[in-house]
Amino acid sequence: MHQKPYFIRAEWDDEARVWVASSDDIPGLATEEENLESLIHKLKTIIPELLEANGMIPETEIPFEIFSRRFELAGSQADG
Repeated sequence: MHQKPYFIRAEWDDEARVWVASSDDIPGLATEEENLESLIHKLKTIIPELLEANGMIPETEIPFEIFSRRFELAGSQADG
């Protein structure tokens, strides 16, 4: 049986200059990293640990989906 992926939010904290991950699916998940690739690498370690700590026995492979969001402003190219 295919397991539904755990949903992870990754939002850019402009002040701290890090990506912050959280999840309603994984109790206690709150971590940060300087870039998304490092964040994903870290999540691969802490997701199974948190699931086990919360009595949610992880399967061999734990699917997760990351929704990332970062707000930016674009400057006007108009002369004037």
